Amino acid sequence: MSCSISNSDLTNQLENLLRNFVKEKLELIMREELTNFLQVEHPDLSDSRNGYYQRSLDTRYGKIENLSVPRDREGAFQTGLFASYQRRDGWLEEAIIKMYQSGMSTREVGKFIERMVGSSYSPATISNITDATVEDIEKWQKRPLAKRYSVLYLDGLYIRLRRDTVGKEVIYLVLGVTEDGYRDILGFYVGGQESASGWRELLLDLYKRGLQEVLLGVFDGLAGLEEAFLDVYPKADVQRCVVHKVRNTLNKVRKNDQYEVAEDLKVIYGSSTQEAALTQFQVFQEKWAKKYPREVASWGQDLPALLTFLSYPSAIAV
Repeated sequence: MSCSISNSDLTNQLENLLRNFVKEKLELIMREELTNFLQVEHPDLSDSRNGYYQRSLDTRYGKIENLSVPRDREGAFQTGLFASYQRRDGWLEEAIIKMYQSGMSTREVGKFIERMVGSSYSPATISNITDATVEDIEKWQKRPLAKRYSVLYLDGLYIRLRRDTVGKEVIYLVLGVTEDGYRDILGFYVGGQESASGWRELLLDLYKRGLQEVLLGVFDGLAGLEEAFLDVYPKADVQRCVVHKVRNTLNKVRKNDQYEVAEDLKVIYGSSTQEAALTQFQVFQEKWAKKYPREVASWGQDLPALLTFLSYPSAIAV
């Protein structure tokens, strides 16, 4: 998912952010679940809280370690989110992200909560857990942002809408990198906004929350996005996503050539200066232009926007 020098390192960073986000929200839901289990469902056990136990949970973003699961002294409470030794198929973390995306209604959140914790609770408990979750969602979505970010990065997450569906929906994740290198998820936004006006609405939401200056915007060539980004942040530079570009290229070359083409491209965007990258592109062009003229020409056309990050210190490159 990264868009610059080290694909694996930065993919790991993004997955770590998502993993921590999911962990935090699961723990919030379980705390509210136990509160209602003791106060609403079993008031005779209202004074039997007994701290937490730690467990791990496999997710599509890697294993969550030290997930804090609340418990009672009688051992009567069992969270409805997962069985004691159950390993999920990815739906749980996708549901968390879906709930925290922009535009979800209280009713929609309530439906997710009901499906997440099961049918063993009363409507009052489901309503209480939903209210607590909605309050946290609103607080997270409206939290103020730093005035200035070095990098603003947009990428799509493909998630399922329901347990039993095959099709997936795109939700765009916005990742910000502060001037001191701190990375933070700024928001999740519904996909399909393939127009300048749609992207502008997304970016204006960030602007209204306080993000008024960006040095570098990093994203794929989504229709209308660059226009909208420069409309909201006219002084920023634009970096096209190298990883997306590489993937698109490899999909169009022969399987037997994919490894060699990928290694040759890595030499280009792995260069330390723009001059060195341009020199390596000339080598790439001479080697592959006859066999893959369209792909090589496309790289030549997009190269300036693909190498913008080389003008910045490596500490803030995404």
